[in-house]
Amino acid sequence: MDMLHVVDAVAREKGIEKETVIIAMEEAIQKAGRSKYGYDRDIRVTIDRKTGDIQLFRYREVVEEVEQEACQLTLAEAQRIKPDAVMGEFLVDELPPLDFGRIAAQTAKQVIYQKVRDAERQRQFNEYKDRVGEIVNGVVKRIEYGNVTIDLGRAEAYMRRDEALPREHFKNGDRVRAYIYEVSEEQRGPQIFASRTRPEFMSCLFTQEVPEIYDGIIEIRSVARDPGSRAKIAVHTNDSSIDPVGACVGMRGSRVQAIVNELQGEKIDIIPWTEDTASLVISALAPAEVTKVVMDEENNRIDVAVPDEQLSLAIGRRGQNVRLASSLSGWNIDIMTEADESERRQKEFNDRSALFIEALDVDEVIAHLLVVEGFTNIQEIVGTAVSEVAAIEGFDEDVAEELINRAKTFLEAKEAEYQQRLSELKLADDLVNNEHLSADMLVKLGENDVKTQDDLADLAGDELVEILGEDLMNETRANEIIMEARAHWFADEDANDDEAEETAEKTA
Repeated sequence: MDMLHVVDAVAREKGIEKETVIIAMEEAIQKAGRSKYGYDRDIRVTIDRKTGDIQLFRYREVVEEVEQEACQLTLAEAQRIKPDAVMGEFLVDELPPLDFGRIAAQTAKQVIYQKVRDAERQRQFNEYKDRVGEIVNGVVKRIEYGNVTIDLGRAEAYMRRDEALPREHFKNGDRVRAYIYEVSEEQRGPQIFASRTRPEFMSCLFTQEVPEIYDGIIEIRSVARDPGSRAKIAVHTNDSSIDPVGACVGMRGSRVQAIVNELQGEKIDIIPWTEDTASLVISALAPAEVTKVVMDEENNRIDVAVPDEQLSLAIGRRGQNVRLASSLSGWNIDIMTEADESERRQKEFNDRSALFIEALDVDEVIAHLLVVEGFTNIQEIVGTAVSEVAAIEGFDEDVAEELINRAKTFLEAKEAEYQQRLSELKLADDLVNNEHLSADMLVKLGENDVKTQDDLADLAGDELVEILGEDLMNETRANEIIMEARAHWFADEDANDDEAEETAEKTA
């Protein structure tokens, strides 16, 4: 019974099942028994779950041909002991109680300690693996080079220095709240990683402080943070009777102030979410006033014009305001003054007009009409139906058809010119056959000494954009093309590895 009392005490202290502790003890006594009777013998131990009695047994298997005398015997030998013995049966002999010597006791103790510790680690992992994404409360246990170990009661969490707020300084014994972002099972035990800087931590704090968010009436759509300094959070509700921003702020700011205090004074801008990207960006750039927004959906970019006196406010200290607004909306935001925006648009208008005047051999009026209608290059004119071009004010079907024919003639001439230039540049076939590169792109690459697929693969994304120009290539697309050009490198490496492995097998 004393043994069962020990089992109960260990199970309660470590928070594990009693059965786990008993199995650990059985394995420990079994190991001690083998050290006494011989490691080659099949010694098994059972502990009675009700009385605590320990019983040792020796198992011998009945086999056709004996390979291990200590734990096997032939059918004839078995039948002399037990007349009805059959092949494959185990003969069980009870052994006298084990008298633990010092070494055997130490061995048993080590086995029990190891098994209990493994069970405790598994319990910790099972308990916290499903708590990723939750906020936990704990006490600072120790601090090493700014990295904080947090005692959670039945486990420890680890918060790296870069996961704590910049102006936070912890001392042993301080209470702390943190967000669990990862739980990994490692050889030294489960590792629980916590953070106070991640956007998800702020989302969880709002969920705790605002009942409407907890109940799902208000939804947090996006969060952007500059930890310890400033943050923006976009909220949305389908209930027209509820003001999502007001609910998050609370009476006299009580709800948001509680979160600000937890985050060491981090300023929080609460913004109503809308599917209209332009409106969302305007709200996200507050308190700056926006006078004009131009969206480039192809490159996921927005140009925002603000009054001259509002430029520094819109950008924010060290670009903080525009950076947070960009992260919140998911768009690249380019801030400029009204004068700069006007100058930029005028330059684009003049450049496009000049292109149409030269390529289509038309006067300024027709070129201006095409630019105003939204055409940016000759390819767009060729790809547009005659009826759509004829719908432009001042045009008819004859004019539209003539413009499209001139555009086709211009592109054909350009294509012939490019092909002639390509033959002079002598590009490799693998580069010429790249389906993502047009003839004009290939000419620019060749003129910049990029003449093979490997030359293309050696480039960085920004280098490819610089060579081709932003009108032909954006960085995201450039990176995709370069990675595809590098694919054969990895295929060659795999083939070499397979060949080396096959050679090694043959040699062996």
